[in-house]
Amino acid sequence: QVQLVESGGGLVQAGDSLRLSCAASGRTFSNYAMGWFRQAPGKEREFAACISGGGGTTYYADSVKGRFTISRDNAKNTVYLQMNSLKPEDTADYYCAIARRSFFVSRQAKDFDYWGQGTQVTVSS
Repeated sequence: QVQLVESGGGLVQAGDSLRLSCAASGRTFSNYAMGWFRQAPGKEREFAACISGGGGTTYYADSVKGRFTISRDNAKNTVYLQMNSLKPEDTADYYCAIARRSFFVSRQAKDFDYWGQGTQVTVSS
């Protein structure tokens, strides 16, 4: 059984930083891409960032490029999302997800089959 557990959300001010973590279990972690998605109140879930199993390939949404960094530690089965220069529009629930297929990187939610419970990020102006 795959489990993903996020942590690190909170309430911050605009311009601050946060680091989200997602601990995974139940799958050979290094074989699978991981993604971070977010859902703001009243909006649809959207892609934020993803990283390949080995960590050599990353993709970002235009809205977070240059401010967010996704990384992973395969020895710890954990993926991170470092969020800098946070803006009020970054306020959302953030979810990590693991790819449905091994050795396949995607930015589309349909290509991820297990999701964490979400962690809330609130950025005040």
